Amino acid sequence: MIEPKEVFDISLTVNGERLTRRVQVRTNLADFLRHDLELTGTHVGCEHGVCGACTVTLNGKIVRSCLMFAVQADNCEVQTIEGLSRSGVIKDLQDAFVQHNGVQCGFCTPGMLAAAHALLQQGPLPSRERIRDFLSGNYCRCTGYQAIVDSVQAAANQRARSSMP
Repeated sequence: MIEPKEVFDISLTVNGERLTRRVQVRTNLADFLRHDLELTGTHVGCEHGVCGACTVTLNGKIVRSCLMFAVQADNCEVQTIEGLSRSGVIKDLQDAFVQHNGVQCGFCTPGMLAAAHALLQQGPLPSRERIRDFLSGNYCRCTGYQAIVDSVQAAANQRARSSMP
């Protein structure tokens, strides 16, 4: 009988930094980011992929990191909320969330910001309906979503004004 391999060596790029780590085969990506790399902005809310608190970007697409094994990220590029924040690419979104009360307890905020950033990269000025639809996989128990939609819309409007000649 062949014994299953319990650990794997993986190489990936996280927030622009190339890393090689040994991981348990059953470690999910969220736990790898939080515990192995100490990137605690990736929150774990449900462990079933329905709350969106663990949202990260993998090779340019948003994913629920609680639903992926870390070994599946081998040779991939992962962007977490820490990387987005450090790069300054979401500063306008962060400011809008503060200005429009899109942040209350803050638990959903990292995933919400990552998803909102992905939406705004798809094109300028999404409708309120498009914002709601795109963020529908990210749960917030505090705000009722109105302030979050207001925040994303404000950031989109600011980006549109900034890009005008």
